[in-house]
Amino acid sequence: MHPRRPDGFDGLGYRGGARDEQGFGGAFPARSYSTASDLSHWVTTPPDIPGSRNLHWGEKSPPYGVPAPSTPLEDRAEEPLPGGGGVPGQSSEQLNRFAGFGIGLASLFTENVLAHPCIVLRRQCQVNYHARHYHLTPFTVINIMYSFNKTQGPRALWKGMGSTFIVQGVTLGAEGIISEFTPLPREISHKWNLKRIGEHLLLKSLTYMVAMPFYSASLIETVQSEIIRDNTGILECVKEGIGRVIGMGVPHSKRLLPLLSLIFPTVLHGVLHYIISSVIQKFVLLILKRKTYNSHLAESTSPVQSMLDAYFPELIANFAASLCSDVLLYPLETVLHRLHIQGTRTIIDNTDLGYEVLPINTQYEGMRDCINTIKQEEGMLGFYKGFGAVIVQYTLHAAVLQVTKIIYSTLLQNSV
Repeated sequence: MHPRRPDGFDGLGYRGGARDEQGFGGAFPARSYSTASDLSHWVTTPPDIPGSRNLHWGEKSPPYGVPAPSTPLEDRAEEPLPGGGGVPGQSSEQLNRFAGFGIGLASLFTENVLAHPCIVLRRQCQVNYHARHYHLTPFTVINIMYSFNKTQGPRALWKGMGSTFIVQGVTLGAEGIISEFTPLPREISHKWNLKRIGEHLLLKSLTYMVAMPFYSASLIETVQSEIIRDNTGILECVKEGIGRVIGMGVPHSKRLLPLLSLIFPTVLHGVLHYIISSVIQKFVLLILKRKTYNSHLAESTSPVQSMLDAYFPELIANFAASLCSDVLLYPLETVLHRLHIQGTRTIIDNTDLGYEVLPINTQYEGMRDCINTIKQEEGMLGFYKGFGAVIVQYTLHAAVLQVTKIIYSTLLQNSV
């Protein structure tokens, strides 16, 4: 925490960082306030007098209803600010902040709400080991989504959305608590070294381990068929996650893998996803900022484009980072979800027909056995079942970002 007091602030007089400069930007000469005679030059009228104000030496309180004469400081404050200040500048700045908040909110809404049907179908395809249709293209994904919505209603596509927010909250909370009670850094500064990076990745690994049982419970809620699903509360994910840890309260079969067997694939997927996302995000952001800097040097950018450059590079970098990490780690995610769902007596929707249900009866012994079984029985494309949902998800996200950019540009052009 750095102090908010500016440099050169000595209590009574702010000299702007230089003790021999004039105060108030040159409007008044700087005073030392060291003697009582200097302090007597400033008189404050009682607050019960109508129209009372702070007076200078020799001034009188103006009568009620008569405007007071302006001081040099007020005349200076009423001057238009450089670069189109005043009220229009303030309204433009407020619009800029509001639009920036709206852009971030739209991106967050797209990632967690609008994209949730794609996540549901993607996970159901990944755990459906005996599916004949792999849904590698967005066309078959849209068709099967329509079938689920027609037979089961809209709830079939948004099931388990509350549990995904719970998992995100548990992850953030666990990371914060662990970083507070341990020397593991939550963020890496510019002066990084291999030791700090290793400690930071260790913090991420411990966080994924804490959130792992709740992730399993959330996975079950998103793939469980709505046909045989009971109305569960929003905290059912927490209940089942705790039950998974203590081994009570949740119906399991003997094929259920212990949590110790799930630690390695879960942490491996989480750490790799974080590393790839961070690297891609930094790389894309560096390219966009360099491009923006070169365009500013050429003086070819409009004020609207300058304001857009303040928000959209980071959103585009986050979009590219999530897309690349999801595509590169999709096979590992398929293996991870099958290991988590095994032995939980989960019944999913038939992704071949769009109706009926199917039980999950896999018997993988571990991560290596799961990889070999998928490769032998389903082929290499078996690792990419439901990949068309990823295409739909990020196409929808890109469209929302583009529409938001157009709306934002229109608002800025009207305000300039």
